[in-house]
Amino acid sequence: MEKKTNFELAVIQHVKEVRTLKKYSQRDIAAFLNLSEGFIGQIESPKNASKYNLNHLNKLAAEMKCSPKDFLPDAPIEENEGEQQE
Repeated sequence: MEKKTNFELAVIQHVKEVRTLKKYSQRDIAAFLNLSEGFIGQIESPKNASKYNLNHLNKLAAEMKCSPKDFLPDAPIEENEGEQQE
């Protein structure tokens, strides 16, 4: 099974933090992206390979009235050799 990279996990965590801060539920995020609430749960689960793409981040930023940059880490994220995706 494909694993999320540390960078992908950091982006997902940033989205979750902004979502929580702005009091949006997984259901709200699903509605913004025209996806199922279950899929958002899969994205937020570190055990599932599902993740946001750049278009998702752009749409979320528009809906949550922030910048797509708000979802990105401030510094590069180190990946362990065994954890990188090919």
